[in-house]
Amino acid sequence: MTIYDLKPKFQALLRPLVQKLANNGYTPNQITWFALILSVLFGGFIAYTHGASWTLLLLPLFFFIRMALNAIDGMLAREHKMQTQAGAVLNELSDVLADTALYLPFALITGVNAVAVVLFVILGIVTEMAGVISQTVYGTRRYEGPMGKSDRAFIMGLLALLLGLGIEAGLWSDILLGVGVLLEIVTLFNRSRAKEQ
Repeated sequence: MTIYDLKPKFQALLRPLVQKLANNGYTPNQITWFALILSVLFGGFIAYTHGASWTLLLLPLFFFIRMALNAIDGMLAREHKMQTQAGAVLNELSDVLADTALYLPFALITGVNAVAVVLFVILGIVTEMAGVISQTVYGTRRYEGPMGKSDRAFIMGLLALLLGLGIEAGLWSDILLGVGVLLEIVTLFNRSRAKEQ
């Protein structure tokens, strides 16, 4: 069970907006690029300010917006017959690049364990790679948890919120990132050993 399992209900709420976007000629790739550019800019703000409180407090809200954009591009592609191979590649790459842009700047924040942040980012990339590779091996893109894309966003959103509220990084942030890293390892194992269907 992961946060990703809530996606169908979230998509139902977004469907009227997706229909309007389709009617106005927007494409999935445009939404994907928009989400990626916003993520890089926001990550740049965090890096430039070394984790200013205002950037960190806005990050959980930004994660919600990005999650909506990620759902919208997929729904446009599937439900409005706009799927392309190039779009599928862009979608996978943009998710990893956006995560990297948003998470790596945490290594610059005073008191946050930079090694743990970098390890968290690297393992996130590898778990997504395992999910994509499984499509070649098993014929299905794998999303097993317990630390998928949405769950990683939850961990980093919680870290951002607590830091933004003025709680100094320390043992608690090390534990939070450490748990995230351990769950990513479990996720990698789960996605790698998925049975053929």
